[in-house]
Amino acid sequence: MSTPAGVDEYIAGFPPDVAARLTRIRSEIVTAVAAASGTVPEEKMRYGIAAVMLGGRHALHFAGWKKHIGLYPVPTLPEPLESEIAPYRAEKDSVVFPHSQDVPYELIGRVARAIADGRVRQPTND
Repeated sequence: MSTPAGVDEYIAGFPPDVAARLTRIRSEIVTAVAAASGTVPEEKMRYGIAAVMLGGRHALHFAGWKKHIGLYPVPTLPEPLESEIAPYRAEKDSVVFPHSQDVPYELIGRVARAIADGRVRQPTND
């Protein structure tokens, strides 16, 4: 499979149920980043997955996989947000949302907003 040209093409490459989840996650992230920055963020493909840019070199990536959807990087968040996202942590800066469970869209939006607001230190992902 060739690398998608953009985020729309990337999402369209998934089965309809996964594409719908990715579309909603994308919307939550874009809305949160736009609210924090006052402008619609740039979206692009990075590392073969979708990314919403947070200005400069920082981005919040989301990706569809066989068994889950991942969100990267998600640094340690202020409480109580960290406790809410903790059940989804897979790695230090990664969270996963299994396809077998409901996706906590509102939580994803709050996480994206906290990162975009600068309430957490976003690791450099370049």
